[in-house]
Amino acid sequence: MRRLTVEIERFPIAGTFTISRGSRTEAVVVTATISEDGTVGRGECVPYARYGETVEGVRDLIAAQAEPIAWGCTRTELLTRMKAGAARNALDCALWDFEAKRTRTPVAEIAEIAAPKPVTTCYTISLGDPETMEGAARAAADRPILKVKLGGAGDTARIAAVRRGAPAAVLVVDANEAWDASTIRDNLAACRDAGVKLIEQPLPAGKDDLLADIDRVIPICADESMHDRKSLADVARRYDAINIKLDKTGGLTEALLVARDARAMGLDIMVGCMLGTSLAMAPAMYLTPGAAFVDLDGPLLLARDREPGLLFEGSTVHPPQGALWG
Repeated sequence: MRRLTVEIERFPIAGTFTISRGSRTEAVVVTATISEDGTVGRGECVPYARYGETVEGVRDLIAAQAEPIAWGCTRTELLTRMKAGAARNALDCALWDFEAKRTRTPVAEIAEIAAPKPVTTCYTISLGDPETMEGAARAAADRPILKVKLGGAGDTARIAAVRRGAPAAVLVVDANEAWDASTIRDNLAACRDAGVKLIEQPLPAGKDDLLADIDRVIPICADESMHDRKSLADVARRYDAINIKLDKTGGLTEALLVARDARAMGLDIMVGCMLGTSLAMAPAMYLTPGAAFVDLDGPLLLARDREPGLLFEGSTVHPPQGALWG
């Protein structure tokens, strides 16, 4: 009989991670482990207050599934047993890992998808004053792609400062819902002048109708507005791309279906993450073939990652080895 255990873990961040909604100095994750007869599968999630999640609440949601897991609950059954979100993500990914290890079959083969290859990930520049962000960009100027966190007032100066600090880097901007109707056009113009290639979630989810009517001079990517397949039809009218995060879709099972349907609708894909360890990034690597952008730099922002973790060579992230996941 399968046994489910749940653990809250904390990993220090290297410095401070700041976005428009606040700052953090540690990543708090919830890990689900499924074991039976020496086979162990793990999944990690990052509860997110923006979506009404708490660490303890997510832990309890996972623990409540102990009996169904014990009696062989499948990933497909999990889609109807639990809502999309962090708790289902941890369990779904643990089930993928468990099956791969029990059958000694790679996840890509089980899922009948292309195996991931090394890819270039974005590297995040935290929100700060223009001078601080210019310095951070200069320190990371050798990285091919920088993801710049913006926060509302003063963003035109921030993006110009980052471009000065990293004149050759590809820039992606993440406003985390901080712009509004009075600022979006000026900010879009500043991003255009800086050569930004993609803008994530400039307006608040639910208040983004304007995006259907303005001249999107730069492709705009849905993040907070995009969760699972039910979001796609609405998002496709206002956005050019979607950010798929396993903690939003509720695991790899739903994420693979989201990616399939999004491509059929002509949407580009960014593969993103919350701030977690290599265990959270590993299953997301299976979404990267064909993605326009990959943003799986969570472990690079930590002072300490799991052992073993993903292999990073600069901004190149390699697929996970079986000892980590899958």
